[in-house]
Amino acid sequence: MDLLAEFSFIKILDLFGTFAFAVSGIRLASGKNIDWFGAYVIGLVTAIGGGTIRDLLLDVKPFWMLDATYLLITGIALLVAIIFKEKLLRLGNTLFIFDTVGLGLFTTVGISKSFDAGLPFWVCIMMGAITGTVGGVIRDVLINEVPLLFRKDIYALACIAGGLVFFVCYQFDILFPVVEILAAATVIFIRLIAVKYHIQLPILNLDKTKEDRNE
Repeated sequence: MDLLAEFSFIKILDLFGTFAFAVSGIRLASGKNIDWFGAYVIGLVTAIGGGTIRDLLLDVKPFWMLDATYLLITGIALLVAIIFKEKLLRLGNTLFIFDTVGLGLFTTVGISKSFDAGLPFWVCIMMGAITGTVGGVIRDVLINEVPLLFRKDIYALACIAGGLVFFVCYQFDILFPVVEILAAATVIFIRLIAVKYHIQLPILNLDKTKEDRNE
């Protein structure tokens, strides 16, 4: 019974994360002169890209090949975006909100699945970050944007922080669903705070300045 409840909770996180990431991908595609099918594809790769890479690294069949629900949820996300497009467009931070929620949920799902596979904690944290970020990287490449992961925003670091919280809480024998909620909340909270207060990593610039070149 506990295992069933555990599975159900992970599944819920996974499905909510799929919807959130699909909406974020579709919303971003809407400004790129892409048709409905193209928007669906962008939403789908955003939702399943990171999890696919994770499963390939774990040497298991990608999750979406075993359950068509993820394809259906992406379709629902597209319909929601089309039906409520006026509201989505009016809310300038819609993309950020959905992307942040998806990041937190998918990071937790990636950590949990890797943990169940018996991998070391540092590998689980990396798998969580991959699950949360790679879909967005693929999305950005397809629509010709610099991937958010490689900009100065706090993004992958939020996933790593969530992973650390996950394993610290686990050491204190906290209920596993609570651990997962805390980890996801940590990722979301750090991402929100970083954007709100403009907390960013310094830009790497190893080139000489223009003044130096002119001398």
